[in-house]
Amino acid sequence: MALATACAVIFGTADFFGGLATRRSRVLAVVVCSQLGGMVLVLALLPFLPGVASTGALLWGMAAGVAGGLGIVLFYRGLAAGKMSVVAPITATTAMAVPVLFGLIVGERPSAPAMSGVALGLLAVLLVSREPGGTGRITLGPVLNALASGAGFGGFFILLKLAPADAGLWPLVGARIASIGLVALLALATRRSMRPAPGTWRVTIAAGVLDMAANVLFLLAAQRGMLILVTVLVSLYPASTLLLARYVLGERLSSLQIAGVVSALGAIALIAAS
Repeated sequence: MALATACAVIFGTADFFGGLATRRSRVLAVVVCSQLGGMVLVLALLPFLPGVASTGALLWGMAAGVAGGLGIVLFYRGLAAGKMSVVAPITATTAMAVPVLFGLIVGERPSAPAMSGVALGLLAVLLVSREPGGTGRITLGPVLNALASGAGFGGFFILLKLAPADAGLWPLVGARIASIGLVALLALATRRSMRPAPGTWRVTIAAGVLDMAANVLFLLAAQRGMLILVTVLVSLYPASTLLLARYVLGERLSSLQIAGVVSALGAIALIAAS
């Protein structure tokens, strides 16, 4: 489970850099350029982590890329129409719950301590995703967007897990091709610029490289362990994002978010000990 835990830390760091980039640049430009940076990394790693470049590997990866790309689009659409305090926790918990349910359906049976860690992990994600002071009326549209977005992210994890075991990193190549193409088409259809603002290139590329590094760790972890446990550990990544925001940017955490970070640590301990 060390790979999955490291993946969560790196995912959270990638989100932190991505958040810095989107504060100063266009969202779609950040997404496209960061994913191009990630593509460069995975292509560079292919000789060191070789696999069979089969049609199945690329197709499962492309399906995962479409699911993840749609998840991103729906997530931002939900944020535009609703409250962050509603959309984010629903998306995060759905993204974790979908692979957990799939794992149970296909016959994965973690130990009792591990399942306790899964339950604690779900609680942790719900708490750390809460926006401090979030209030306001909940409307159906943003909730449905959040559920669909979470299902897209969860589908990304499931589809990568279903790729052939001997595929190496090729599913991630397929995933990046599909997701970059999807977001680029969206940018062209909406006539949005895909050029990051001046001064944001470094942080944008850093976000993409870290995101791909985390994807590589997830794929390696999923090839070796249960989808349920790997996904739960990986989904705890918002805790590391929060800690970076606290100690690098000086942002204050709410009591619920602090409780979520503590719950995340407890979940990691329970799953690691099982």
